[in-house]
This record gives sequence, structure tokens and C-alpha cells, in this order.
Amino acid sequence: MCRNIRTLYNYDPPSTKADMEAAALQYVRKVSGYRKPSAANEAAFSAAVADVARATATLLNALQTTAPPRNREAEIAKARARNARRFANAGNG
Repeated sequence: MCRNIRTLYNYDPPSTKADMEAAALQYVRKVSGYRKPSAANEAAFSAAVADVARATATLLNALQTTAPPRNREAEIAKARARNARRFANAGNG
């Protein structure tokens, strides 16, 4: 799947509309194979991004959990640590 799409659910503060639109854009780019569509495909591309963003908002609003919300900064720090280990070992293979 696309590495740029991040988990949006159960964060404090909650994911924003911009977060959902960015994830939708990445999804539509991946599925369509276009980074930037041609003028002929722009309307369909934009409509798909809007539809996916709406579906994402609907999903996130409907989900329920008893888990405590995640902290964005802590999750970013964990991801950076994983990447540091991953790329430190990349030269050893």
C-alpha cells in the first residue's frame, strides 16, 4: 500500500479535514497511477478525492474504541526511531 497514507483514527487531537483530504489524494494517486492528472481527467480525479475524503470522514466518525487516543508526536518519534534502525541496517545487507 502507499507509504504516505497514515493512520488517522484515534488521535488526540483528532485528524483534521486536511489530514483526510491528503490521505484521499494519496489513495487516488496510487489507484489511478497519476501524480497529476491531465486536464481531461482532472474533474474525475478531483471528484474521486472528494468522495474518498467523505468516505474517510464517515468511517472515522463511525468507529468506536476503548483504547486511549494516540499522541501524534509520540507516534512520529517512534516512526523516526524505526526508520533510523531500518536505514542504519540497510548498508549491512
